[in-house]
Amino acid sequence: MAVVVVALLLAAAASAVLAVHDYGDALRKSILFFEGQRSGRLPPTQRLRWRQDSAIHDGAEAGVDLTGGYYDAGDNVKFGFPMAFTATLMSWGLIDFGRSFGAAHEADARAALRWATDYLLKATSTPGTVYVQVGDASRDHACWERPEDMDTPRTVYKVDAAHPGSDVAAETAAALAAASIVFRDAGDPGYARALLDRAVQVFEFANAHRGAYSGSLRDAVCPCYCDYDGYQDELLWGAAWLHRASRRREYREYIKRNEVALGASVSINEFGWDNKHAGINVLISKEVLMGKDEYFRSFRENADNFICSLLPGISGHPQIQYSPGGLLFKVGNSNMQHVTSLSFLLLAYSNYLSHADARVSCGGGGASSASPVQLRRVAKRQVDYILGDNPLRMSYMVGYGPRYPLRIHHRASSLPSVAAHPARIGCKAGAAYYASPAPNPNLLVGAVVGGPSNSTDAFPDARAVFQQSEPTTYINAPLLGLLAYFSQHPDPAQH
Repeated sequence: MAVVVVALLLAAAASAVLAVHDYGDALRKSILFFEGQRSGRLPPTQRLRWRQDSAIHDGAEAGVDLTGGYYDAGDNVKFGFPMAFTATLMSWGLIDFGRSFGAAHEADARAALRWATDYLLKATSTPGTVYVQVGDASRDHACWERPEDMDTPRTVYKVDAAHPGSDVAAETAAALAAASIVFRDAGDPGYARALLDRAVQVFEFANAHRGAYSGSLRDAVCPCYCDYDGYQDELLWGAAWLHRASRRREYREYIKRNEVALGASVSINEFGWDNKHAGINVLISKEVLMGKDEYFRSFRENADNFICSLLPGISGHPQIQYSPGGLLFKVGNSNMQHVTSLSFLLLAYSNYLSHADARVSCGGGGASSASPVQLRRVAKRQVDYILGDNPLRMSYMVGYGPRYPLRIHHRASSLPSVAAHPARIGCKAGAAYYASPAPNPNLLVGAVVGGPSNSTDAFPDARAVFQQSEPTTYINAPLLGLLAYFSQHPDPAQH
Protein backbone atom coordinates (compact mmCIF):
# COMPACT_ATOMS: atom_id res chain seq x y z
CA MET A 1 0.00 0.00 0.00
CA ALA A 2 2.83 2.42 0.90
CA VAL A 3 4.34 1.99 -2.59
CA VAL A 4 0.98 2.76 -4.22
CA VAL A 5 0.53 5.87 -2.08
CA VAL A 6 4.00 7.16 -2.94
CA ALA A 7 3.42 6.50 -6.65
CA LEU A 8 0.14 8.37 -6.57
CA LEU A 9 1.66 11.30 -4.72
CA LEU A 10 4.49 11.46 -7.25
CA ALA A 11 1.98 11.25 -10.11
CA ALA A 12 -0.04 14.06 -8.55
CA ALA A 13 3.09 16.16 -8.13
CA ALA A 14 4.11 15.51 -11.71
CA SER A 15 0.68 16.51 -12.98
CA ALA A 16 1.10 19.92 -11.37
CA VAL A 17 3.99 20.72 -13.71
CA LEU A 18 2.90 18.82 -16.82
CA ALA A 19 0.14 21.13 -17.99
CA VAL A 20 -2.19 23.90 -17.05
CA HIS A 21 -5.44 22.68 -18.51
CA ASP A 22 -8.14 24.77 -20.10
CA TYR A 23 -11.07 23.20 -18.28
CA GLY A 24 -13.50 25.65 -19.88
CA ASP A 25 -12.46 24.51 -23.37
CA ALA A 26 -12.73 20.87 -22.30
CA LEU A 27 -16.21 21.59 -20.90
CA ARG A 28 -17.34 23.19 -24.15
CA LYS A 29 -16.09 20.21 -26.12
CA SER A 30 -17.56 17.68 -23.70
CA ILE A 31 -21.01 19.25 -24.18
CA LEU A 32 -20.52 19.40 -27.96
CA PHE A 33 -19.97 15.64 -28.02
CA PHE A 34 -23.66 15.09 -27.32
CA GLU A 35 -24.57 16.71 -30.64
CA GLY A 36 -22.71 13.88 -32.36
CA GLN A 37 -24.89 11.35 -30.53
CA ARG A 38 -28.23 12.89 -31.48
CA SER A 39 -30.91 10.79 -33.09
CA GLY A 40 -33.90 12.20 -34.98
CA ARG A 41 -34.28 15.48 -36.86
CA LEU A 42 -31.40 17.78 -36.07
CA PRO A 43 -32.09 21.42 -35.18
CA PRO A 44 -30.75 24.43 -37.12
CA THR A 45 -28.40 25.07 -34.20
CA GLN A 46 -26.56 21.77 -34.80
CA ARG A 47 -22.81 22.52 -34.70
CA LEU A 48 -21.36 19.14 -35.69
CA ARG A 49 -22.43 19.55 -39.29
CA TRP A 50 -21.18 16.19 -40.50
CA ARG A 51 -24.16 14.59 -38.75
CA GLN A 52 -27.60 14.66 -40.41
CA ASP A 53 -31.13 13.49 -39.61
CA SER A 54 -31.49 9.82 -38.71
CA ALA A 55 -34.07 7.36 -37.37
CA ILE A 56 -36.90 9.81 -38.12
CA HIS A 57 -39.56 7.08 -37.97
CA ASP A 58 -38.58 5.51 -34.66
CA GLY A 59 -41.59 4.17 -32.80
CA ALA A 60 -43.81 3.97 -35.89
CA GLU A 61 -44.10 0.19 -35.71
CA ALA A 62 -45.61 0.55 -32.22
CA GLY A 63 -47.78 3.53 -33.11
CA VAL A 64 -45.80 5.97 -30.93
CA ASP A 65 -43.36 8.78 -31.59
CA LEU A 66 -39.96 7.72 -30.28
CA THR A 67 -37.84 10.02 -32.41
CA GLY A 68 -35.02 11.95 -30.81
CA GLY A 69 -32.86 10.99 -27.88
CA TYR A 70 -29.28 9.75 -28.00
CA TYR A 71 -27.36 6.83 -29.40
CA ASP A 72 -25.55 5.50 -26.36
CA ALA A 73 -22.09 4.99 -27.83
CA GLY A 74 -20.57 4.08 -31.18
CA ASP A 75 -23.60 2.19 -32.46
CA ASN A 76 -27.06 3.23 -33.66
CA VAL A 77 -29.31 1.81 -30.92
CA LYS A 78 -31.21 3.90 -28.39
CA PHE A 79 -30.92 2.18 -25.01
CA GLY A 80 -33.22 3.77 -22.44
CA PHE A 81 -31.40 2.61 -19.31
CA PRO A 82 -28.03 4.31 -19.95
CA MET A 83 -29.76 7.28 -21.60
CA ALA A 84 -31.78 7.93 -18.45
CA PHE A 85 -28.66 7.62 -16.28
CA THR A 86 -26.90 10.05 -18.61
CA ALA A 87 -29.70 12.57 -18.09
CA THR A 88 -29.65 12.11 -14.31
CA LEU A 89 -25.90 12.78 -14.11
CA MET A 90 -26.07 15.76 -16.46
CA SER A 91 -28.77 17.18 -14.21
CA TRP A 92 -26.84 16.54 -11.02
CA GLY A 93 -23.85 18.41 -12.41
CA LEU A 94 -26.02 21.38 -13.37
CA ILE A 95 -27.78 21.38 -10.00
CA ASP A 96 -24.65 21.29 -7.87
CA PHE A 97 -22.23 23.22 -10.08
CA GLY A 98 -24.47 25.30 -12.34
CA ARG A 99 -22.85 28.57 -11.33
CA SER A 100 -19.48 27.28 -12.50
CA PHE A 101 -20.69 26.54 -16.03
CA GLY A 102 -21.00 30.17 -17.09
CA ALA A 103 -24.08 31.37 -18.95
CA ALA A 104 -23.18 30.06 -22.41
CA HIS A 105 -22.00 26.62 -21.32
CA GLU A 106 -24.94 26.26 -18.94
CA ALA A 107 -27.42 27.00 -21.75
CA ASP A 108 -25.70 24.47 -24.02
CA ALA A 109 -25.67 21.86 -21.26
CA ARG A 110 -29.39 22.39 -20.63
CA ALA A 111 -30.05 21.99 -24.34
CA ALA A 112 -28.12 18.71 -24.30
CA LEU A 113 -30.12 17.59 -21.28
CA ARG A 114 -33.42 18.55 -22.87
CA TRP A 115 -32.60 16.46 -25.95
CA ALA A 116 -32.67 13.47 -23.59
CA THR A 117 -35.65 14.49 -21.42
CA ASP A 118 -37.86 15.33 -24.40
CA TYR A 119 -37.27 11.77 -25.54
CA LEU A 120 -37.91 10.32 -22.09
CA LEU A 121 -41.23 12.16 -21.96
CA LYS A 122 -42.17 10.49 -25.24
CA ALA A 123 -41.02 7.10 -23.94
CA THR A 124 -43.30 7.43 -20.89
CA SER A 125 -46.32 9.03 -22.55
CA THR A 126 -48.42 5.83 -22.40
CA PRO A 127 -49.59 5.22 -18.82
CA GLY A 128 -48.30 1.96 -17.36
CA THR A 129 -45.67 1.60 -20.07
CA VAL A 130 -42.07 2.68 -20.54
CA TYR A 131 -40.49 2.28 -23.97
CA VAL A 132 -36.93 1.29 -23.13
CA GLN A 133 -35.15 0.59 -26.41
CA VAL A 134 -35.35 1.29 -30.13
CA GLY A 135 -33.28 -0.91 -32.39
CA ASP A 136 -32.26 -4.54 -32.58
CA ALA A 137 -28.84 -4.54 -30.93
CA SER A 138 -27.59 -7.79 -32.42
CA ARG A 139 -28.57 -6.77 -35.96
CA ASP A 140 -27.18 -3.29 -35.49
CA HIS A 141 -23.87 -4.55 -34.16
CA ALA A 142 -23.52 -6.85 -37.17
CA CYS A 143 -23.35 -3.76 -39.39
CA TRP A 144 -20.97 -0.85 -39.69
CA GLU A 145 -23.05 1.92 -41.18
CA ARG A 146 -23.90 5.57 -40.64
CA PRO A 147 -27.01 6.34 -38.60
CA GLU A 148 -28.24 8.29 -41.62
CA ASP A 149 -28.11 5.08 -43.70
CA MET A 150 -29.15 2.43 -41.22
CA ASP A 151 -31.61 -0.15 -42.46
CA THR A 152 -31.48 -2.58 -39.55
CA PRO A 153 -34.78 -3.19 -37.70
CA ARG A 154 -35.90 -0.34 -35.46
CA THR A 155 -37.67 -2.75 -33.14
CA VAL A 156 -39.41 -1.15 -30.18
CA TYR A 157 -39.11 -2.71 -26.73
CA LYS A 158 -41.17 -1.80 -23.68
CA VAL A 159 -41.83 -2.72 -20.07
CA ASP A 160 -45.33 -2.80 -18.60
CA ALA A 161 -47.27 -4.48 -15.81
CA ALA A 162 -46.94 -7.90 -17.42
CA HIS A 163 -43.28 -7.37 -18.30
CA PRO A 164 -41.81 -5.34 -15.43
CA GLY A 165 -38.69 -3.22 -15.51
CA SER A 166 -38.38 -1.42 -12.20
CA ASP A 167 -34.72 -0.64 -12.85
CA VAL A 168 -35.11 1.24 -16.11
CA ALA A 169 -38.43 2.79 -15.05
CA ALA A 170 -37.08 4.06 -11.72
CA GLU A 171 -33.92 5.40 -13.41
CA THR A 172 -36.18 7.20 -15.88
CA ALA A 173 -38.14 8.65 -12.97
CA ALA A 174 -34.86 9.79 -11.39
CA ALA A 175 -33.81 11.47 -14.63
CA LEU A 176 -37.11 13.31 -15.02
CA ALA A 177 -37.15 14.40 -11.37
CA ALA A 178 -33.54 15.62 -11.42
CA ALA A 179 -34.10 17.48 -14.68
CA SER A 180 -37.18 19.15 -13.22
CA ILE A 181 -34.89 20.88 -10.70
CA VAL A 182 -32.62 22.11 -13.51
CA PHE A 183 -35.44 23.62 -15.53
CA ARG A 184 -37.23 25.01 -12.49
CA ASP A 185 -34.02 26.80 -11.50
CA ALA A 186 -33.62 28.00 -15.09
CA GLY A 187 -37.02 29.73 -15.05
CA ASP A 188 -39.03 27.19 -17.05
CA PRO A 189 -41.70 26.17 -14.51
CA GLY A 190 -44.07 24.64 -17.06
CA TYR A 191 -41.53 22.19 -18.40
CA ALA A 192 -40.24 21.51 -14.90
CA ARG A 193 -43.74 20.64 -13.69
CA ALA A 194 -44.32 18.33 -16.66
CA LEU A 195 -41.08 16.50 -15.87
CA LEU A 196 -41.86 16.13 -12.17
CA ASP A 197 -45.45 15.02 -12.73
CA ARG A 198 -44.27 12.37 -15.16
CA ALA A 199 -41.51 11.28 -12.77
CA VAL A 200 -44.11 10.68 -10.06
CA GLN A 201 -46.21 8.53 -12.39
CA VAL A 202 -43.28 6.51 -13.69
CA PHE A 203 -41.94 5.86 -10.21
CA GLU A 204 -45.36 4.63 -9.05
CA PHE A 205 -45.34 2.19 -11.97
CA ALA A 206 -41.78 1.05 -11.20
CA ASN A 207 -42.59 0.42 -7.56
CA ALA A 208 -45.96 -1.26 -8.15
CA HIS A 209 -44.71 -3.72 -10.77
CA ARG A 210 -41.36 -4.89 -9.50
CA GLY A 211 -38.84 -6.83 -11.54
CA ALA A 212 -35.67 -6.41 -13.57
CA TYR A 213 -36.08 -5.46 -17.20
CA SER A 214 -33.39 -7.90 -18.24
CA GLY A 215 -35.70 -10.63 -16.96
CA SER A 216 -38.54 -9.36 -19.15
CA LEU A 217 -36.45 -8.42 -22.21
CA ARG A 218 -33.31 -10.52 -21.88
CA ASP A 219 -32.77 -11.25 -25.58
CA ALA A 220 -33.10 -7.55 -26.43
CA VAL A 221 -31.14 -5.80 -23.68
CA CYS A 222 -28.50 -8.39 -22.82
CA PRO A 223 -25.55 -8.48 -22.93
CA CYS A 224 -25.30 -4.77 -23.76
CA TYR A 225 -27.20 -3.35 -20.80
CA CYS A 226 -28.25 -6.26 -18.62
CA ASP A 227 -29.18 -5.27 -15.09
CA TYR A 228 -26.61 -7.32 -13.20
CA ASP A 229 -27.21 -5.68 -9.82
CA GLY A 230 -30.99 -5.90 -9.52
CA TYR A 231 -33.64 -3.21 -9.55
CA GLN A 232 -33.65 -2.41 -5.83
CA ASP A 233 -31.01 0.31 -6.02
CA GLU A 234 -32.90 2.14 -8.76
CA LEU A 235 -36.03 2.27 -6.61
CA LEU A 236 -34.10 4.00 -3.82
CA TRP A 237 -32.35 6.23 -6.34
CA GLY A 238 -35.62 7.25 -7.95
CA ALA A 239 -37.19 7.97 -4.56
CA ALA A 240 -34.14 10.02 -3.53
CA TRP A 241 -34.41 12.26 -6.58
CA LEU A 242 -38.17 12.59 -6.19
CA HIS A 243 -37.63 13.61 -2.59
CA ARG A 244 -35.06 16.21 -3.61
CA ALA A 245 -37.25 17.56 -6.41
CA SER A 246 -40.61 17.55 -4.64
CA ARG A 247 -39.74 17.64 -0.90
CA ARG A 248 -42.72 15.34 -0.36
CA ARG A 249 -42.65 13.46 2.90
CA GLU A 250 -43.85 10.24 1.26
CA TYR A 251 -40.50 9.79 -0.51
CA ARG A 252 -38.55 10.47 2.66
CA GLU A 253 -40.57 7.77 4.40
CA TYR A 254 -40.16 5.41 1.44
CA ILE A 255 -36.37 5.75 1.57
CA LYS A 256 -36.11 5.11 5.28
CA ARG A 257 -38.62 2.27 5.25
CA ASN A 258 -36.82 0.50 2.40
CA GLU A 259 -33.23 1.32 3.31
CA VAL A 260 -32.38 -2.20 4.45
CA ALA A 261 -34.74 -4.12 2.17
CA LEU A 262 -33.40 -2.37 -0.94
CA GLY A 263 -29.75 -2.61 0.13
CA ALA A 264 -28.58 0.98 0.57
CA SER A 265 -25.27 -0.04 2.14
CA VAL A 266 -24.03 -2.64 -0.35
CA SER A 267 -21.48 -2.39 -3.21
CA ILE A 268 -19.82 0.67 -1.78
CA ASN A 269 -17.36 1.40 -4.57
CA GLU A 270 -19.76 1.03 -7.48
CA PHE A 271 -21.61 3.78 -9.29
CA GLY A 272 -22.76 3.76 -12.88
CA TRP A 273 -25.69 3.04 -15.14
CA ASP A 274 -26.20 -0.37 -13.49
CA ASN A 275 -25.40 0.28 -9.84
CA LYS A 276 -26.57 3.37 -7.96
CA HIS A 277 -25.68 2.47 -4.37
CA ALA A 278 -22.81 4.91 -3.87
CA GLY A 279 -24.73 7.68 -5.59
CA ILE A 280 -27.75 7.14 -3.35
CA ASN A 281 -25.66 7.53 -0.21
CA VAL A 282 -23.82 10.63 -1.40
CA LEU A 283 -27.02 12.28 -2.65
CA ILE A 284 -28.98 11.67 0.55
CA SER A 285 -26.01 12.61 2.75
CA LYS A 286 -26.47 16.23 1.73
CA GLU A 287 -29.60 16.30 3.88
CA VAL A 288 -27.58 15.22 6.92
CA LEU A 289 -24.61 17.48 6.28
CA MET A 290 -26.83 20.50 5.77
CA GLY A 291 -28.45 19.80 9.15
CA LYS A 292 -31.82 19.13 7.56
CA ASP A 293 -32.40 15.49 8.37
CA GLU A 294 -30.68 13.34 10.99
CA TYR A 295 -33.19 10.69 9.96
CA PHE A 296 -30.76 9.76 7.16
CA ARG A 297 -27.58 9.57 9.27
CA SER A 298 -26.90 5.97 8.20
CA PHE A 299 -26.61 7.14 4.58
CA ARG A 300 -23.85 9.54 5.58
CA GLU A 301 -22.00 6.70 7.27
CA ASN A 302 -22.35 4.63 4.10
CA ALA A 303 -21.13 7.57 2.01
CA ASP A 304 -18.07 8.03 4.25
CA ASN A 305 -17.21 4.34 3.87
CA PHE A 306 -17.54 4.63 0.10
CA ILE A 307 -15.38 7.74 -0.11
CA CYS A 308 -12.71 6.17 2.13
CA SER A 309 -12.47 3.25 -0.31
CA LEU A 310 -11.42 5.69 -3.05
CA LEU A 311 -8.75 7.51 -1.09
CA PRO A 312 -5.27 5.99 -1.35
CA GLY A 313 -3.54 5.34 1.95
CA ILE A 314 -6.64 4.95 4.11
CA SER A 315 -6.27 1.74 6.12
CA GLY A 316 -9.11 -0.47 7.26
CA HIS A 317 -11.18 -0.07 4.09
CA PRO A 318 -11.37 -2.09 0.87
CA GLN A 319 -9.33 -0.02 -1.56
CA ILE A 320 -10.03 0.65 -5.20
CA GLN A 321 -7.09 0.10 -7.55
CA TYR A 322 -5.01 2.80 -9.21
CA SER A 323 -2.72 2.33 -12.19
CA PRO A 324 0.98 3.24 -11.93
CA GLY A 325 0.14 6.49 -13.73
CA GLY A 326 -2.52 7.36 -11.16
CA LEU A 327 -5.72 6.36 -12.96
CA LEU A 328 -8.55 4.93 -10.89
CA PHE A 329 -8.97 1.44 -12.27
CA LYS A 330 -11.70 -1.20 -12.21
CA VAL A 331 -11.57 -4.49 -14.08
CA GLY A 332 -13.83 -4.60 -17.13
CA ASN A 333 -14.66 -2.59 -20.21
CA SER A 334 -14.75 1.17 -20.63
CA ASN A 335 -12.83 2.09 -17.50
CA MET A 336 -13.41 5.83 -17.96
CA GLN A 337 -17.07 5.37 -17.04
CA HIS A 338 -15.89 4.50 -13.53
CA VAL A 339 -13.33 7.28 -13.49
CA THR A 340 -15.79 10.05 -14.33
CA SER A 341 -18.71 8.78 -12.24
CA LEU A 342 -16.69 8.08 -9.11
CA SER A 343 -14.74 11.33 -9.46
CA PHE A 344 -18.02 13.21 -9.71
CA LEU A 345 -19.15 11.68 -6.43
CA LEU A 346 -15.88 12.69 -4.81
CA LEU A 347 -16.40 16.28 -5.94
CA ALA A 348 -20.08 16.40 -4.99
CA TYR A 349 -19.37 15.01 -1.53
CA SER A 350 -16.47 17.42 -1.02
CA ASN A 351 -18.88 20.24 -1.82
CA TYR A 352 -21.38 19.07 0.81
CA LEU A 353 -18.62 18.60 3.38
CA SER A 354 -17.20 22.06 2.73
CA HIS A 355 -20.53 23.75 3.26
CA ALA A 356 -20.98 21.82 6.50
CA ASP A 357 -17.37 22.40 7.63
CA ALA A 358 -17.06 18.62 7.98
CA ARG A 359 -14.60 15.85 7.14
CA VAL A 360 -14.91 12.28 5.95
CA SER A 361 -14.61 9.83 8.83
CA CYS A 362 -12.69 6.70 7.91
CA GLY A 363 -12.61 5.27 11.43
CA GLY A 364 -9.80 5.20 13.91
CA GLY A 365 -10.15 8.80 15.04
CA GLY A 366 -8.95 11.99 13.40
CA ALA A 367 -5.82 10.37 11.92
CA SER A 368 -8.09 8.37 9.60
CA SER A 369 -10.23 11.18 8.30
CA ALA A 370 -10.03 13.22 5.13
CA SER A 371 -10.76 16.82 4.30
CA PRO A 372 -12.84 18.07 1.39
CA VAL A 373 -9.62 19.35 -0.18
CA GLN A 374 -8.24 15.80 -0.29
CA LEU A 375 -11.35 14.59 -2.11
CA ARG A 376 -11.09 17.40 -4.64
CA ARG A 377 -7.43 16.63 -5.26
CA VAL A 378 -8.18 13.00 -6.06
CA ALA A 379 -11.04 14.02 -8.37
CA LYS A 380 -8.92 16.64 -10.13
CA ARG A 381 -6.08 14.15 -10.60
CA GLN A 382 -8.49 11.90 -12.50
CA VAL A 383 -9.73 14.76 -14.69
CA ASP A 384 -6.16 15.80 -15.43
CA TYR A 385 -5.26 12.22 -16.36
CA ILE A 386 -8.12 12.22 -18.89
CA LEU A 387 -6.91 15.53 -20.33
CA GLY A 388 -3.33 14.36 -20.84
CA ASP A 389 -1.42 14.17 -17.55
CA ASN A 390 -0.65 10.47 -17.94
CA PRO A 391 2.29 8.27 -18.96
CA LEU A 392 1.36 8.49 -22.66
CA ARG A 393 0.94 12.30 -22.53
CA MET A 394 -2.29 11.71 -24.41
CA SER A 395 -5.68 13.29 -23.92
CA TYR A 396 -8.51 10.78 -23.89
CA MET A 397 -10.93 13.49 -25.04
CA VAL A 398 -11.15 13.75 -28.82
CA GLY A 399 -10.17 17.23 -30.00
CA TYR A 400 -8.57 18.33 -26.74
CA GLY A 401 -4.82 18.85 -26.58
CA PRO A 402 -2.15 18.08 -29.18
CA ARG A 403 -2.57 14.29 -29.01
CA TYR A 404 -5.82 12.36 -28.64
CA PRO A 405 -7.50 9.17 -30.01
CA LEU A 406 -7.90 9.23 -33.79
CA ARG A 407 -9.50 5.85 -34.49
CA ILE A 408 -12.41 5.73 -32.09
CA HIS A 409 -14.95 2.92 -32.24
CA HIS A 410 -17.83 4.99 -33.58
CA ARG A 411 -19.76 4.38 -36.77
CA ALA A 412 -20.72 7.94 -37.65
CA SER A 413 -17.26 9.28 -36.90
CA SER A 414 -15.36 6.56 -38.78
CA LEU A 415 -17.44 6.57 -41.97
CA PRO A 416 -17.40 9.47 -44.45
CA SER A 417 -20.19 11.97 -43.85
CA VAL A 418 -23.20 12.14 -46.14
CA ALA A 419 -21.90 15.47 -47.44
CA ALA A 420 -18.56 13.87 -48.36
CA HIS A 421 -20.07 10.60 -49.67
CA PRO A 422 -23.73 11.12 -50.66
CA ALA A 423 -24.20 7.54 -51.86
CA ARG A 424 -25.48 5.09 -49.28
CA ILE A 425 -22.93 2.89 -47.53
CA GLY A 426 -24.56 -0.44 -46.77
CA CYS A 427 -24.38 -2.71 -43.76
CA LYS A 428 -21.35 -4.70 -44.88
CA ALA A 429 -19.80 -2.04 -47.10
CA GLY A 430 -18.75 -0.17 -43.98
CA ALA A 431 -16.43 -3.01 -42.98
CA ALA A 432 -13.59 -1.54 -45.06
CA TYR A 433 -13.76 1.68 -43.07
CA TYR A 434 -13.91 -0.25 -39.82
CA ALA A 435 -10.73 -2.17 -40.71
CA SER A 436 -8.87 0.83 -42.09
CA PRO A 437 -5.82 2.06 -40.13
CA ALA A 438 -6.64 5.61 -41.23
CA PRO A 439 -7.89 8.16 -38.68
CA ASN A 440 -11.63 8.73 -38.50
CA PRO A 441 -12.70 11.33 -41.10
CA ASN A 442 -15.18 13.06 -38.78
CA LEU A 443 -13.93 14.47 -35.50
CA LEU A 444 -16.35 13.64 -32.68
CA VAL A 445 -15.17 16.60 -30.63
CA GLY A 446 -15.40 16.10 -26.87
CA ALA A 447 -15.87 12.34 -26.94
CA VAL A 448 -14.07 10.62 -24.06
CA VAL A 449 -13.16 7.03 -24.90
CA GLY A 450 -13.04 4.01 -22.60
CA GLY A 451 -9.31 4.53 -22.08
CA PRO A 452 -6.76 2.17 -20.55
CA SER A 453 -8.44 -1.10 -19.61
CA ASN A 454 -5.67 -2.63 -17.56
CA SER A 455 -3.32 -1.50 -14.84
CA THR A 456 -0.47 -0.62 -17.22
CA ASP A 457 -1.83 2.71 -18.56
CA ALA A 458 -1.61 1.30 -22.10
CA PHE A 459 -3.92 2.45 -24.91
CA PRO A 460 -3.83 1.05 -28.47
CA ASP A 461 -5.95 3.70 -30.31
CA ALA A 462 -7.51 0.94 -32.39
CA ARG A 463 -11.08 1.00 -33.66
CA ALA A 464 -11.47 -2.74 -33.15
CA VAL A 465 -10.63 -2.54 -29.44
CA PHE A 466 -14.02 -1.16 -28.50
CA GLN A 467 -13.43 -1.74 -24.79
CA GLN A 468 -10.89 1.09 -24.91
CA SER A 469 -11.71 3.15 -27.99
CA GLU A 470 -15.50 3.58 -27.74
CA PRO A 471 -17.03 6.74 -26.26
CA THR A 472 -20.34 6.70 -24.38
CA THR A 473 -22.78 9.34 -23.21
CA TYR A 474 -22.45 8.15 -19.62
CA ILE A 475 -18.68 8.71 -19.62
CA ASN A 476 -19.21 12.35 -20.56
CA ALA A 477 -22.29 13.09 -18.46
CA PRO A 478 -20.60 13.24 -15.02
CA LEU A 479 -17.58 14.95 -16.56
CA LEU A 480 -19.62 18.09 -17.27
CA GLY A 481 -19.95 18.99 -13.59
CA LEU A 482 -16.30 18.17 -12.92
CA LEU A 483 -15.01 20.34 -15.75
CA ALA A 484 -17.35 23.20 -14.86
CA TYR A 485 -16.15 23.20 -11.26
CA PHE A 486 -12.45 23.04 -12.07
CA SER A 487 -12.81 25.73 -14.74
CA GLN A 488 -13.68 28.11 -11.89
CA HIS A 489 -11.68 26.46 -9.07
CA PRO A 490 -8.50 25.02 -10.60
CA ASP A 491 -6.83 24.91 -7.18
CA PRO A 492 -8.47 22.14 -5.09
CA ALA A 493 -7.39 23.95 -1.91
CA GLN A 494 -9.68 26.87 -2.76
CA HIS A 495 -13.45 26.46 -2.74
